[in-house]
Amino acid sequence: MATIIGFVAFSPLSVAGKRSGISRDPFSKQKKCSMLRQKPSEKFFKGDLHISSNGHESSVKQGRSAGPLRVTAEKVVGIDLGTTNSAMAAMEGGQPTIITNAEGHRTTPSVVAYTKKGDRLVGQIAKRQAVVNPTNTFYSVKRFIGRKMSEVGEELKQVTYKIVEDSNGNVKLVYPSNNKQFSPEEISAQVVRKLVDDASKFLSDKVDKAVITVPAYFNDSQRQATKDAGRIAGIDVLRIINEPTAASLAYGFDKKKNETILVFDLGGGTFDVSVLEVGEGVFEVLSTAGDTHLGGDDFDKRIVDWLANDFKAAEGVDLLKDAQALQRLTESAEKAKIELSSLTQTTISLPFITATADGPKHIDATLTRAKFEELCSDLFDRCREPVKTALEDAKLSFNDLDEVVLVGGSTRIPGVQQLVKQMTGKDPNVSVNPDEVVALGAAVQAGVLSGEVGNIVLLDVSPLSLGLETLGGVMTKLIPRNTTLPTSKKEVFSTAADGQTSVEINVLQGEREFVRDNKSLGSFRLDGIVPAPRGVPQIEVSFDIDANGILSVTATDKGSGKKQDIKITGASTLNKDDVRKFMTLCTCETF
Repeated sequence: MATIIGFVAFSPLSVAGKRSGISRDPFSKQKKCSMLRQKPSEKFFKGDLHISSNGHESSVKQGRSAGPLRVTAEKVVGIDLGTTNSAMAAMEGGQPTIITNAEGHRTTPSVVAYTKKGDRLVGQIAKRQAVVNPTNTFYSVKRFIGRKMSEVGEELKQVTYKIVEDSNGNVKLVYPSNNKQFSPEEISAQVVRKLVDDASKFLSDKVDKAVITVPAYFNDSQRQATKDAGRIAGIDVLRIINEPTAASLAYGFDKKKNETILVFDLGGGTFDVSVLEVGEGVFEVLSTAGDTHLGGDDFDKRIVDWLANDFKAAEGVDLLKDAQALQRLTESAEKAKIELSSLTQTTISLPFITATADGPKHIDATLTRAKFEELCSDLFDRCREPVKTALEDAKLSFNDLDEVVLVGGSTRIPGVQQLVKQMTGKDPNVSVNPDEVVALGAAVQAGVLSGEVGNIVLLDVSPLSLGLETLGGVMTKLIPRNTTLPTSKKEVFSTAADGQTSVEINVLQGEREFVRDNKSLGSFRLDGIVPAPRGVPQIEVSFDIDANGILSVTATDKGSGKKQDIKITGASTLNKDDVRKFMTLCTCETF
């Protein structure tokens, strides 16, 4: 039984319907068993596909309709599920409004802890006890959600809890006091559950539906994992929406004038840049770019390393190997970073950080803003490329921008603000609260879905290209990045070997040329192909991306009618049974 290992490279039709040609003969002398593209798809009337004036297939730039999509008496909330802090909002009196938590705060730390007795703590109470319980306190979990162990590296050094790899290569967080392991989705679900319970109390109404935001540059697996976290928390996640897009909804909610804006979103663990046209109720994303390995945690880590290296040089003790010391360093680094946003220097004092044969040891250091910026110079530089990429993909220049909107707590860093001004030539717009604007925008989208808000048209895009493995280990893109969602794409392929009775399709996401450098979302096999000479069978492959940015792939043998499909959930780490089991465990407890 032959197995396809890829396709020949092809790209006959761009999103705009232009023909770009076949790169090589589909009946080349390649002897490997694979699936070859037979010819361009001809006419399809599904999803967002239509026949353009030149007769070619293209994607329609249509988002969701402006009218109410869902009418319900239940309140739908918007949730910004952040790396460091989370926030929630709802439509009240026709305006998006932040919902305070049970402690009266407008944001909730994305922290979950378990005591030695097995009690669960979520939010501020969990964060407060982290120093005395570092190995059982889970934070910055968003940096691991939907990822394999092989995809995380530097992030492992930034947390005080233990992370292991399961038999499938998935990330597991270890709870040593009770000899348990949690998936990142389970921990995130605890945060969502607290947010929703607090929202129910605030609104005096049951809340079980939500819109949850994710970084624009999250891949398919991370989006599915975030949706799973919501389901585990007992929430019907009506929509996954990109964080910069949500920010634009809040920023432009009442604006009548058309504007081209750049949203610069630097949060605790991720960085996104989106270029949008907003005005008169229309929000069209032109492009998006980002770095899911860059955020405020990385700036904190530079201070931590600076302190630890100086201490090791002076005392010969590596504080990074002491979980409690590392937690104290991390908290002090975050505090110093925040203070340096308004001060030119700050003092870091950590008495009794450790002890040696000589007695207790202390840290007493002064950190200037200039030194902090020196420590983080390469992180500032990493912010540049996504900005350039987003503008290039939107086919715009800095002069075409009307506003630059800063989102995320890390944009309070003066060096970041100076970088944005230096690159764009514009003073950043600071009219929105960077900690709250994403949740407010999610509430607007929730209002659209619940029927509370009308006259809003949202046109979002896929952040990364989607394609298939081709001969020679090359990725061939079917749906380019920044394609408007939802969208569908079909192509017809054929077998590359005589008598081939099955094909295996490897689905990829990314921008690199070679398969090994991109994210494998999953693979599936289509069996039962009627044996025939190579090139004769017609196998139609369909890619469908929904409004959440989640992909489904279908392959059909047009000769036999055999069909196989897959909803890409590979790296969410959880199957349906896992989700149901964890949902029961999560929702049976209250906060």
